[in-house]
Amino acid sequence: MKFRITPLNLATAAFIVLAVDIWINGAKISGGQYEHFGSAISWMFLLFAVAVSFLDIIFRNFFPETKKIWLIELSFITLSIVIYLLVS
Repeated sequence: MKFRITPLNLATAAFIVLAVDIWINGAKISGGQYEHFGSAISWMFLLFAVAVSFLDIIFRNFFPETKKIWLIELSFITLSIVIYLLVS
């Protein structure tokens, strides 16, 4: 199985980097530092990373071509961002 870089791979890496950064430096929210929330937020980002990597594996099984994977995963990320903005 050859390794292919996909948008969800990049998102997984970004979630892991965010989790490690928040775990080390703490969560700085609204100018104050909430050190007791740092580990909870880190675990949340790690959970997101696991979910996104699982979703990437599912998309790889359904779409064997790299071009289709990029199109589907970018569409999924865009849809997720739009839904997030509509809800918040």
